[in-house]
Amino acid sequence: MKRRIPDSLLPAFAAIVILAPSFLVHSCANTTQAPTGGDKDTIPPALFWVDPAPGSTEVPVNKTKIVFGFDEYVNIKESKNIFLSPPQKKAPKSKVSGKTVVVTFEEPLDSNTTYTINMTDAIADVNENNMFPGYTYVFSTGSQIDSMMITGTVMDCNTLNPVKGATVMLYKDHSDSAVFKSRPFAACKTDDWGYFALPYLKDTLYRLYAIKDENNDNIYQAETEQVAFIDSLIRPVMVANDTLKELQKYDAKDTLECRARTSEYELRLFKEELKGKQKLMNTGRPAPRKAYVTFQSPDVWIDSLWIKGYSADRLITQFNQKQDSLEIWINDRRPAPDTLRLFVNYRKSNDSTALMEPVVENFKLVMEGAPKKKGAAARMNLKHEDTICVYKLKAEPETVEQYGFNLMFDYPLINESFDSLRFHYINPKQKDIEGSFTVEKDTLNPRHFSIFPKEKLLPGYDYFLKVPHRSFRDINGFWNDSTEVKVTLPKDDKLSLIIARMQGVEGRLIVDLLNEKRDKVLRSYTIDGDTELRFPYLKEGKYSLRITYDMNGNSLVDTGSLLEHRQPEKVVFFKLEDGSEFLDIPPATELTQIVTVNELK
Repeated sequence: MKRRIPDSLLPAFAAIVILAPSFLVHSCANTTQAPTGGDKDTIPPALFWVDPAPGSTEVPVNKTKIVFGFDEYVNIKESKNIFLSPPQKKAPKSKVSGKTVVVTFEEPLDSNTTYTINMTDAIADVNENNMFPGYTYVFSTGSQIDSMMITGTVMDCNTLNPVKGATVMLYKDHSDSAVFKSRPFAACKTDDWGYFALPYLKDTLYRLYAIKDENNDNIYQAETEQVAFIDSLIRPVMVANDTLKELQKYDAKDTLECRARTSEYELRLFKEELKGKQKLMNTGRPAPRKAYVTFQSPDVWIDSLWIKGYSADRLITQFNQKQDSLEIWINDRRPAPDTLRLFVNYRKSNDSTALMEPVVENFKLVMEGAPKKKGAAARMNLKHEDTICVYKLKAEPETVEQYGFNLMFDYPLINESFDSLRFHYINPKQKDIEGSFTVEKDTLNPRHFSIFPKEKLLPGYDYFLKVPHRSFRDINGFWNDSTEVKVTLPKDDKLSLIIARMQGVEGRLIVDLLNEKRDKVLRSYTIDGDTELRFPYLKEGKYSLRITYDMNGNSLVDTGSLLEHRQPEKVVFFKLEDGSEFLDIPPATELTQIVTVNELK
């Protein structure tokens, strides 16, 4: 028997029917086409009745069936968007029967529990595919409906863009392991604005998480999924009511209504860099005097390392930034044997106690792809790059003023003569002028050098950096070939310049200029105090200034850790007085923008 919607819930249903046209995307008629027999149906399906009625109590826990009746024939477009909270191990089953959608469950419901079924982006009409705006249905297997609720927003930790479809989860189990091994007490999905409302909750303390649930199991998989969390326990303070704007379904394009909703909590999704048990994972020897070792987790602790037959001062080592991979070079002129023996004394995780204990492990290092031929036959197969000091010299017109000319060698150097390099430039009158430069060695990579002209670079000039023959010698004993790179500053009169005057700077900051989509860093600076930053050669468009608080001073944007209760490093975007986070740059413009960092939120 169909149960009509109670009078107390009629206003919500009336609002859905009245507001339905506002969810549609309007399109203009094509007057060049022949008549099609009438106006296209643009009205979404309306929900007329539900059985059991919304707000029902004492709903059976076994063989439960919920029937949603619409005013027209419908299809289920996305069954996964019919979302049950609290979630079960298996998602609800749904099927269409005429003008109804029938939802059933593959396992018994819990007793004395308030449930919700959210149907956003799940159902459309048959004829024109108009999407049902959505609806949150509530019922209880106990004697009452829980009445509390919480709201919030989920966003990406780096871009601060809203994350649609994130799973927000509440746990009454306050242990750190709950999110890894059990399903939440309540859950919901975020909308296009990254917004969520979790209604009809018990009045108690919870832990609040959000995940990008890749396999839809409502359990956090640290290896593959992003996570966000609130540091402290939370308790709901809002009371759920059908008329609250936080519980209405709005068109994502309705900016005013969507922004007007209360957002109590802000969660920033991040991908953890897992620090599991530490052990040596792999070794290799890609060249006669080059080897590497990789480890399972970052920040490895190595007490000592040696190769049999070579003294310690003959080895050059270099960690990557995460310190989970180490490159090793042998600085010795003697022919390297076919097989080397590598010894590594490091702190390894004990399998039974998980404590870090010193161990010494040794490995055979055999040349990868070693040629079978030797002697004269092998020398005949040598390529030119096998007999020289290999390097790359690059300069980009848009960034040469900030980053200079970049010189990168394949192997560490044993002889270097930067004085032999020649920097010169040709002015618009074709006069060749000698210039001067400085050299900066990369503190993280001893094979990388940046060469900066001392002269101010000017448009219309051609700048040249020449590396002469035999200026550098690497650990293989090979000298370099000569090369020269030419760079000219962009001449397009339509290009623009942003000057950011950074003030109120406290501590180390990473300042990035991003494109409109915020998926590409165009320029980056690391600063420690008030300064002026220049972003030249920009095309017409919208740009964002992202500021990251580099709390540990490593000049990297560090992610968070759930088990360590550490949030990702704080990111803020510069906002204009009107609240916009974008600098809208017209062509041929020089914009000076004051950025007061200590006032940003």
